[in-house]
Amino acid sequence: MEGLAILCLLWGAAAATEIAAEAHPPPVTNFSISVKNLCTIYWQWSPPEGVNATCKLWYDSHLGEEKVISLKTFRIEEVALNERICLQVRSQCSVSSTHPSDAVEMCTVPPEGDPESAVTRLQCIWYNLRQMNCTWLPGKKAPPDTNYTLYYWYSPLEKSLQCTNYYTEGELIGCSFDLLKGKVSGSEKIQIMVTDTAGTIRPSYNITFLNSVKPEHPVITALSFQNDSLYVEWESPENFESNCLVYQVEVTDNKPELYRAEESKNKCHISQTPQDLPGNSKDKKCFVKGDVDRDTLYTVRVRAKASKYCFEDKNLWSAWSPEKSIGQKPDPTFYTVTLLSIPVAISISTLLLLLYLKRLKIIIFPPIPDPGKIFKEMFADQNDDTLHWKKYDIYEKQIKEETDSVVLVENLKKTSQ
Repeated sequence: MEGLAILCLLWGAAAATEIAAEAHPPPVTNFSISVKNLCTIYWQWSPPEGVNATCKLWYDSHLGEEKVISLKTFRIEEVALNERICLQVRSQCSVSSTHPSDAVEMCTVPPEGDPESAVTRLQCIWYNLRQMNCTWLPGKKAPPDTNYTLYYWYSPLEKSLQCTNYYTEGELIGCSFDLLKGKVSGSEKIQIMVTDTAGTIRPSYNITFLNSVKPEHPVITALSFQNDSLYVEWESPENFESNCLVYQVEVTDNKPELYRAEESKNKCHISQTPQDLPGNSKDKKCFVKGDVDRDTLYTVRVRAKASKYCFEDKNLWSAWSPEKSIGQKPDPTFYTVTLLSIPVAISISTLLLLLYLKRLKIIIFPPIPDPGKIFKEMFADQNDDTLHWKKYDIYEKQIKEETDSVVLVENLKKTSQ
């Protein structure tokens, strides 16, 4: 009986401990919020007072739909401060407690100014793992003479810096700053804020992950015919590892027909020059197009994009490389003569066809004789012949008379002598 009593006491103590642990603890105290850098939010709080000694405090914090349960009395997040950001915190006596305290909420203050004055389409692209290019459009209600300013921050920096290299691309306004790969990691976040020097527009924030990468265009180093194939070789952009880029080759002949090659990731070892020796060569790629005609002019260009094995594939292709051509360009004289001879040939053919059709019509449909016309022509011919002979007799008679008179004159002169 005594053992049973001890067992009951122990069971009651455990039950009491469990009940105490599952009781509602008080809410946290001294809840505060602060913003550091540009978009780093610090939430801090103190443990609740009057908590049972058997309660091991955990803190359940909600940021939107993102839930974190931790023993820490703070939470740090990088969030774009374009709107009101709120964090709710509850204290509880276990990780999976179903009896947490009441929630305590702390929110940021939204940026001041008209929302329609803030810049739009703010985005940043990491160009060739060397510099960050950020662009935006002016807000609808922003003054036309607004002098924009961009600030940026990432973890190696002690404080935010101001961008100084501004430019325009059509309607877009942009600014670029150096961001070398050796100074940042692939998981780094870049905090961006765009405002104006006069404070007349609403600031705009952005958190940029280093996964939007746009490489520089490749450089074609070799273009040649090998047997019945077209061989293309190019150098990869700098700063990228060999397996972090994919390529696209565009081959155009003069027919014209457009040929797009498949993405090529194989290294080339076909051309061997002093520059290709180990230790001196850059990462080179190649593409071979079969069944080509050496008497045709081919124009080639290459572009690249980041591979999904190294970065998030956002289909950000580089610019096309400068074009290079190989083959024989057709003689323009031949095409000129051909173009000029076609209208002439058509004209002659048309004329001959008309003459042939007219002759064919006469043969197939001969004209019907007109008896009246025949008799008329017969009599007309006789009259014409009679007149002709009459004119001839009169003319001959005149010539004879004139000749005779001349003879008489000559005879008279001789007689007088």
